[in-house]
This record gives sequence, C-alpha cells and structure tokens, in this order.
Amino acid sequence: MTWTIALAAAALFATGTYMLLSKLLSRIIVGLGLIAHGANLLLLGSGGEPGSPPILDGSTSGLVSDPLEQALVLTAIVITFGVTAFLLALAHRSWAETGLDEVEDDVEDRRIANRWSA
Repeated sequence: MTWTIALAAAALFATGTYMLLSKLLSRIIVGLGLIAHGANLLLLGSGGEPGSPPILDGSTSGLVSDPLEQALVLTAIVITFGVTAFLLALAHRSWAETGLDEVEDDVEDRRIANRWSA
C-alpha cells in the first residue's frame, strides 16, 4: 500500500512539473493542482498504517491514529484553493487584456539571458 501511494505521488509530481513548464496559463494552473494533490497524497502516506480512533472508550490499547497528517492535508487543501483562485483570477485578467492564454517572455529576462550566453 505504501509503494502504491509513493508511486502515485511521484506520478502526480512528474505530471504537474511537466505541465508547469508549459507556456499556457491553463496548463500551469492544472499542473500546480496536480503537484498540490501529490503533496497531499505524500502527507497522508507519511502517516503510515491507520490505527484505531484516539478517543473511543478512554483506554489506549494498541496503536492509535495520529491526526497531525490529516490536519496538515486540510491546511494544504485550503491554501491550494486560495492560490488556485488567485491564479484563475490572474489568468482571466490576462485573457481579458490580451485575448491569449499564453505567457509571454519578459524582454528583460531575454536581455539578461543573451548577456550571459555571450
């Protein structure tokens, strides 16, 4: 089970990274979402095997589940939702201004890149 979660997280990270390297804003946003899902899966997988509930009848017999990983994932979901909403607003603004979904190259970045290559 642990290897399955690790491989699924790795696939999500790889696909998300590939999509982040694109020049289209829609692919960048989806790639960021895939990386966030991979991070959430990795956090849940780091918790190990689930145990019994921490508060059942007052006795602590055996392994109990640690709620820390679940709290971290819930926090990551809220942060990802906020960042995705912000990026969608920026993408909509860019599309409304230019009519394109493509990220343009920065002139200053190209000038610096040409200076270092010469």
